[in-house]
Amino acid sequence: MNKKHPKIKFGKTGVLLINLGTPDSTKWLDIRRYLKEFLSDRRVIEVNPILWKIILNLIILTFRPSKTAKAYKKIWMRDKNMSPLRYYTQVQSLKLNKKIGNDKLIVDYAMRYGQPSIKSKIKDLKEKGCENLVILPLYPQYAAATTATVCDEVYRSLIKMRWQPSLQIIPHYESEPLYINAISKSIETKISQINWKPDIIMASYHGIPKKYFEKGDPYHCYCHKTTRLITEKIKSSIPIMTTFQSRFGPQEWLQPYTDKTLEKLPKEGKKNILLICPGFASDCVETLEEISIEGKKSFMEAGGENFDFIPCLNDSEEHIDLFSHLVNRYV
Repeated sequence: MNKKHPKIKFGKTGVLLINLGTPDSTKWLDIRRYLKEFLSDRRVIEVNPILWKIILNLIILTFRPSKTAKAYKKIWMRDKNMSPLRYYTQVQSLKLNKKIGNDKLIVDYAMRYGQPSIKSKIKDLKEKGCENLVILPLYPQYAAATTATVCDEVYRSLIKMRWQPSLQIIPHYESEPLYINAISKSIETKISQINWKPDIIMASYHGIPKKYFEKGDPYHCYCHKTTRLITEKIKSSIPIMTTFQSRFGPQEWLQPYTDKTLEKLPKEGKKNILLICPGFASDCVETLEEISIEGKKSFMEAGGENFDFIPCLNDSEEHIDLFSHLVNRYV
């Protein structure tokens, strides 16, 4: 056989940070495309697939894109022409690459839904010579609808490759000391910056349907564990409570609900609150629009006096140190 073998790059390791995803723009069609991919995931929506396909295509994808577009328009980074989630995830990968990257190690990022896709980034890393892949899903608290669906897409991408790289997936890190320290420091920093004392600190996590928890999903437990560890770390007299946001559809989700709690707290005499979202690695529409804008509005209208939102860890030095620590275990 005289054919010359094609030149193949090899010997490198690729690290891929993976976040939830984002539409490409605030246009109706881009929003619809993103929602269709997201809401078609069987791990996200666990209902009869035939019935759900009818509901999704005839009802939800007809009416919801307009509502979602309004939310994204409030927080869209027009100077960068992208959503905050994509911006911060991109910067996180660049900073982590600067910190740990070298000729043999490449750091990049992908989105579970939308662009850049997991499939395209795995292919790109393989073509650059990455024989080993380390996947870091940017979800501190494991849930089937988040971490597991990232794994699903990674496996689907690899199954079609003739020459597969080795694979390691970094699991949940809800109790990792560097993560707890970083969240606690962000709370303490915010408290030092305001001129009023919070009556309560609310830790709001993205919700999941209650039936997912009843089927055995550990997410609920991991969220409460994170809140407990933060409380123990900051040793403050200010109580910290766990709530759940972003519910969708008529079924019962994990409680207490963040929005209902915000409306109720002023009536209970708690009129000064700080709110943090420890389950989000980057600020996004759920933190900036749902919480910092709409959540604050409903709290103040219910009789609240002071409300402040603590940003996600985003591209902070402590967050990049955390990622470096997590990745170095597997490199």
